[in-house]
Amino acid sequence: MFRTVRKKANEIGVGEAKKLLHEARRGVLAVNGDGGYPYAVPVNYLYDEEKQEIIFHGAKVGHKVDSLKKCDKVCFTVVSGESVEIEDEAWAPFLKSAVVFGRCHLVADRGESDALCKKFAMKYYPTEKMVDDEVAASGKAVRMFRIEIEHISGKRVQER
Repeated sequence: MFRTVRKKANEIGVGEAKKLLHEARRGVLAVNGDGGYPYAVPVNYLYDEEKQEIIFHGAKVGHKVDSLKKCDKVCFTVVSGESVEIEDEAWAPFLKSAVVFGRCHLVADRGESDALCKKFAMKYYPTEKMVDDEVAASGKAVRMFRIEIEHISGKRVQER
């Protein structure tokens, strides 16, 4: 059902793609937007490998929420691991990307949403106290979403 990476020489294994999902700080969420146009937006996220899901937060209303109500199928992409390799005075930047396809849903249960919000925030905040303070201050306005991963692929490309 999902396409494979076309240039097999550029493909990285699923394990390496998962590593990128753990390491990157931001990804791009693509949904089926208004009028048949795709809508892609950068988001902070947390990859839960054990549950095979991507967790992110958002507002209660907006383009993303409206689009997800119409269609839960999404694509999520991260780009990371950029390096420059020099060989015989020639150089070329390389980067890696991971692409996830899945189904995205709003976490409706408030208790579960708060717990996911804290787990997610621990990736970005330096202390648990700061996370607890932030969740207490703005947790009611935040909605948590989860992408149930159906497919992961990755590749390494040279930019030249």
